[in-house]
Amino acid sequence: MRSSTGRWVSGEDFFDREADLGILKRLVQDRNHVLLTGQRRMGKTSVVQELGRQLTNEEWIFLFSDVEGATCPEDAVAEIARAAHSVQPIASRFAANLGRLFKGGVEEISAFDFRIKIRAELDTKNWRRHGEKLLRDCASQKQPALLVLDELPIFLKRMLSRDNGAQQVEVFLSWFRGVLQDIDKDSLVLIVSGSVGLEPLVRRLGISDRINHFYPYRLKPWDRDTSIGCFELLAKIKGLSVEGGVAQAVYDALGLGIPHHVQSFFARLCDFTAMHTRDRITVGDVDKVYRTELLGPSGQSDLVHYESRLKEALEGESYTLAMQILAEAATQGVFTPAARQHLELKNAPIMEDAPKRIIEAVEVLEFDGYLEAGDEGHRFSSHLLKDWWAARFRDHHTPLDSHAGGDESEEQV
Repeated sequence: MRSSTGRWVSGEDFFDREADLGILKRLVQDRNHVLLTGQRRMGKTSVVQELGRQLTNEEWIFLFSDVEGATCPEDAVAEIARAAHSVQPIASRFAANLGRLFKGGVEEISAFDFRIKIRAELDTKNWRRHGEKLLRDCASQKQPALLVLDELPIFLKRMLSRDNGAQQVEVFLSWFRGVLQDIDKDSLVLIVSGSVGLEPLVRRLGISDRINHFYPYRLKPWDRDTSIGCFELLAKIKGLSVEGGVAQAVYDALGLGIPHHVQSFFARLCDFTAMHTRDRITVGDVDKVYRTELLGPSGQSDLVHYESRLKEALEGESYTLAMQILAEAATQGVFTPAARQHLELKNAPIMEDAPKRIIEAVEVLEFDGYLEAGDEGHRFSSHLLKDWWAARFRDHHTPLDSHAGGDESEEQV
């Protein structure tokens, strides 16, 4: 197993998740459409790629389509076509429907050019017809096919921001549901995955029934033993000497076994020892690297992405409220019911639906793994995220409870 901090992994580089893989494989082989969720950096893409590799060895067709960059149904259909290009019988059969575009066949053009040509043909009037034809072609092979639509919720959220966005989202999901129900269930299985919650989005739009054909499965963090085991295996393969207690200290610092964070911590500890011309990691190194690297400038690009993903899940005032909730939970340790009440009172004069938006924000923060509910309120699940948010807002956030005494100062978030 190689250390990996920025790419999905499969085969020998895949660590743990055997139980999750086994469940997902059984669900797919039993022809269940699956909604795979889990907070960011949990390894969802690696899991579905490894699942696809295993199923390909068992004579399945595996199609992986990342629709994160799509902004409309036409884009999404074109991205599925790009994934289908790798299977010549599917690509050729679909291209035959657009013969004038592919007179020379599809074998000589790249997947990228295939997507470009398909996208140029699609418009608001024909994407349903061509999209259905594409899905039927995927399902018409001798082998069963697994199609993965990665980051579908981000695509839907982006489409939601357009004119008549709510209607477009409903139309797309209704169309997709109808096509899948009309196709032989033994021939095509769909996995939808994403770090931004699909369920909260459709619930807000009142169209939860559009995804009730999916079996929900959530990918959870590694437990303590698994996180420690991964770190120790990485050190062994790297040939590094590790002082007793280092792997445990890494997990305690992170507070949550997010696979990418474990890998990233290991990589930065390796860099730290190399810079100091040592081949041994000590317990003292853990705290230093955590503070200066993971929470320092070099770790910002990864953590800032959490904020950008949150902006994709929430819009406008709901996003602003979510940032205030996170600032409170980070700097005060917990977002209490009393703080929630003060937040509602504070925003009531400028936001008539403040209570509803706060409910929406908390729901997304819970579902996407930022906060977890407890007896005293909502707390960060990850020490790393809590410490990062606290460092950002420690000097710029007025505790919400202070507003009970008439303090009118504003949080600068």
